[in-house]
Amino acid sequence: MRIFLAMRSVFFVIIIPGTVTVYIPMRILRATNQLHMPDLSAASVLAGCLTVLGASVLLRCVWDFFSVGRGTLAPIDPPKLLVVRGLYRFTRNPMYNGVLTVLLGEALLFWSIALLEYALLMFIIFHIAVVIYEEPTLESRFEESYRAYRGQVPRWGFTLRPFSQKSDDTA
Repeated sequence: MRIFLAMRSVFFVIIIPGTVTVYIPMRILRATNQLHMPDLSAASVLAGCLTVLGASVLLRCVWDFFSVGRGTLAPIDPPKLLVVRGLYRFTRNPMYNGVLTVLLGEALLFWSIALLEYALLMFIIFHIAVVIYEEPTLESRFEESYRAYRGQVPRWGFTLRPFSQKSDDTA
């Protein structure tokens, strides 16, 4: 069964963050005539590093959802356990932070104000989704475990003291 979970995880990574971080930015760059090979410079190297860092954060979170939470990043196939390991010990939304870092890296790489505006729009959408849907859903599913987690780990920022509570419905 893990093979089917792995296949679903890959599928949802391609469909959801793939659309947000690759397909839509390419469409924006094409529409603004900015889709070109950037020159090699300190800024482009920094932008590339930001993009790789963001993608690494995203993929680490997907791995934690798969290996520990036994689910995917898709709301229709969420983890069965509350994932509070890895990067989730330091911030409640590292996957979104990773996606936003990719978008900022792309905006810097192509010197695109349109991509920067898109990244800001995505942050607003992520924030609304987290506040209106994800947090109430997680509290409903995991109750006190999620409330304890939420009380110790910031929604968007980072804590220097990693979360360490363990219970039956957390991983």
